[in-house]
Parts: sequence; structure tokens; C-alpha cells
Amino acid sequence: MTISVGDKLPSVKFKTMTSDGPAELTTEQVFGGKKVVLFAVPGAFTPTCHMNHLPGFLEHHATIKAKGVDEIAVVSVNDVWVMQAWAENTKAKDKILFLADGAGEFTKAVGLDQDLTIAGMGPRSKRYSMLVEDGVVQQLNIEEARGVEVSGAATILEQL
Repeated sequence: MTISVGDKLPSVKFKTMTSDGPAELTTEQVFGGKKVVLFAVPGAFTPTCHMNHLPGFLEHHATIKAKGVDEIAVVSVNDVWVMQAWAENTKAKDKILFLADGAGEFTKAVGLDQDLTIAGMGPRSKRYSMLVEDGVVQQLNIEEARGVEVSGAATILEQL
């Protein structure tokens, strides 16, 4: 079942890279008591994710934060090393929190998983964005087609 507006996020653990190496972050640590914009991509470095989705959140980072958002985070069914490389490559590591959902635990728990085996990628996340306040989904924007039409930074800005 897909998560909906008004639902509380499930309790899971993500991996993120710190100066001391990989670390776990719980859903509660990322979202508890905060206003967070989360966007999800099928894969770091994949063309649409790398050239269209992430850049909008980088470009509008200051405007989003100025509207009272505590954190902008991206999640993908990739390992922590890939997410770290993506953060460094895009020069986004100080602006966006990169969350690795390596086994897809969070992605499956929110019902936004998809099988991209036909594209050579295996189990991945659907492309979406959400606004979360204190762990509760306030807005949810799921892409139904390829590309970034409803899940980009422009949509989130309109919803803030």
C-alpha cells in the first residue's frame, strides 16, 4: 500500500556518509520535529536523476530553506558509497542530505518501489517528492510517467 498524505513515515534506518565513514540515521532522526523536503530517485547518476531532478533542488535550495524547511534530503536504492560519490560529484553534500536505502527497506515500506529489471536496474524507487513535518506526510508528488513533471523543486516550492 502506498503511503498517503496524513500518514506517518515508517521507522527504518538509512545509511549516510559522515567524516568518520558510513553511519546509520533513523527515520526519527531525519524527520522528527523537523520540516523536511524528501525527493526520491530511481538511481544516483542515472540521466534524469542526475541532470533533471537533483539540479532543481540545488538551484532552489536557498529559496526552499527560506520557506521554513529544515532539511532537503534525497533517497535512492543505492549503497552509501554511490550516494557519497553522487553528493561529491554534484557538489551538493553540504546542501542536500543523501540517504542510501541500499536494500530498499524505506522504499518498500512506503509502497513506492518498482521493478526496473527490464532496464537493467533491479528493484528501485519510484520518482517522487514529499513534504514531511515531524514525520507526517503533508504533500506527496509521485511521477506517473518518465521525467520530472510533478516531483521537482518547482512543485515543492508551490506547496510550501
